[in-house]
Amino acid sequence: MIVLSLFDHSGIAVEPWAAAGHECLCFDKEHATFSSHGNVAFIPADLDPGAEGWTVVRAVLRRPGRKLVLGWPPCDDLTASGAKHFAKKAEKDPHFQARAVRRATLVAEEAEAAGAAWLVENPIGRLCTLWRKPDAIWDPFQFGGYLPEEEEHPEWPRYIAPRDAYTKKTGAWFGGGFVFPEARPVTPEILERETKSGRIIRGSRQFMRLGGSSRKTKLIRNLTPRGFARAVFEANMEARE
Repeated sequence: MIVLSLFDHSGIAVEPWAAAGHECLCFDKEHATFSSHGNVAFIPADLDPGAEGWTVVRAVLRRPGRKLVLGWPPCDDLTASGAKHFAKKAEKDPHFQARAVRRATLVAEEAEAAGAAWLVENPIGRLCTLWRKPDAIWDPFQFGGYLPEEEEHPEWPRYIAPRDAYTKKTGAWFGGGFVFPEARPVTPEILERETKSGRIIRGSRQFMRLGGSSRKTKLIRNLTPRGFARAVFEANMEARE
C-alpha cells in the first residue's frame, strides 16, 4: 500500500500505516526540505490549484500498487471561525473561496482518476455548500476509544485533551472504496474558566487555549486527531485484507 497524505505537515495521519510497513508520503508546503523517517517521507509541495506539487502527486499515483489518498486541505477560507475575515479577503481576491474549494476537489478528482480510495477532511463550513454535503460528520472524541486509556498527547498535552476528548464538528468526504470507521467514543473534556466580566466559559483545553492566529496555534488546531487516524487505518486495512 502507498499512502499519500496531502496538505499534511505533521504525519500523524500516516503513523499507523508506517508502523505496519506501508510506504507513506506526506505533501505540504510547510516542509522546508525533503526528509524521511522510517517509512514516512515528508515532501515540500505547493498543492494550490495549478501548482507544481500536483505533478509529483500524479507521478506517485501512476506507480503500480494499491493507493490511499488522504486530504487535509486548509480550512481558513471556509469555516465559520474565519467568516469575519471573508469580506476583506474577497476585496483582495474575489476567487479566494473557489480556490479553497478546488484544493479539496482536486484530492478527490486525482484519486478517482488513479482508482485510489480517498478521504477529504475539513471542519464543517462552506465546503458543505460550495462543493457538496459530507458523507459523514464526526467529532474527535468519537474516536478516542482507539487510543489507550488515560494516554496524553505525546507532543501537545497542554492543548489537546487525553484520548482526543474534545469536540470539533468535522466533515468527511470520501470515495473509491474508502471505509469510514466505526466510532468508539469517549466522554468529551469540559473545563471551566471565569472571564474578567464574571462569565463562565466551558469547553475543552483545546477550546480554552488555542485562540488567536499565531502559526503555532494554527498548526496545533489543525493536527489530525490520533484516534481518528488509528480508526481510519483499522477500518481500511481490514477492508483490504
